[in-house]
Amino acid sequence: MQILVTGARGKVGAATVHDLVAAGHHVTGCDLAPPVYEISDRGARYFQADLNDPGDAFAVVRGQDVVIHCAALPEPTRNAPHKVFSNNVMATFNLAEACVRVGVDRIVNVSSETVAGMAFAERPFAARYAPIDEALENRPQDPYALAKVFGEQLMDAAVARSDLRAISIRPSWVQWEGNYERSLGPRLRDPFSGEPSASFWSYVDVYDLAHALRLAAESSLKGHHALYVAAPDNGTGRPLRELIEHHFGAEVVVGELEREDAAGITSARARELIGYHPTRSWRDYLAPDGTLLDAARERLVHGQTGVQLGRGALS
Repeated sequence: MQILVTGARGKVGAATVHDLVAAGHHVTGCDLAPPVYEISDRGARYFQADLNDPGDAFAVVRGQDVVIHCAALPEPTRNAPHKVFSNNVMATFNLAEACVRVGVDRIVNVSSETVAGMAFAERPFAARYAPIDEALENRPQDPYALAKVFGEQLMDAAVARSDLRAISIRPSWVQWEGNYERSLGPRLRDPFSGEPSASFWSYVDVYDLAHALRLAAESSLKGHHALYVAAPDNGTGRPLRELIEHHFGAEVVVGELEREDAAGITSARARELIGYHPTRSWRDYLAPDGTLLDAARERLVHGQTGVQLGRGALS
């Protein structure tokens, strides 16, 4: 298929480009960064576009079978609130509008675990139960999570007024060789100190996420479906019940778990609807003390990661 990946220079977008090219799809990546004009045979075309400009959105969408929308300001604390909200909502609106008007078949919208509202809440609260699933109500407070909820509503509206099909993927905290040690190392060394995790210590490997996005792009599901995507285990190596009891007590009800060290977010619905079966864990990258394994460090140093290869595939 002809597949557009927005935000293709970013962590998730680059890994997704790499996965799609490896699967034999014809890929175009777009982002704000300027292109390199030398000809390359890496396998993916690059188109510079600002999706807040409707003209750019229509130009880059034309001729595509599927759009995978990864582009966004990725969290609410590094930019002014109005910038985060307006950028993320208007880019998604323009892209959805272009998909409807030019007749794109499918759109895969990268949403977020933050739609439930806990992650960046100014007035903190916890989910009522674990593991978190799609039945949990969305209660966003911050501009990033609020924009992601609006993005899912834009998918609902686009599907209602056209033949477009949509899947919103809600990734947990995304990890790769470049940030596993920094992100999960402290939790492995001392899972019972510090602030409790809003998503109950869930995470997702970027390559599993990229594969989930490809599965969604290849899916024939009709309508619009929102699906959580996480690793099967949590990022501490400890039993989830033990963690929740320590940090939350009886405030959080723990339901049936697929494994003792389960993630606090379940991907069961993604497994059922698109065949998502994650294959990577923090154990592939980190020692039990949270330090990066030599093999993972070697891949990172020599630029052999899917994120780096994905960026290199764009020409």
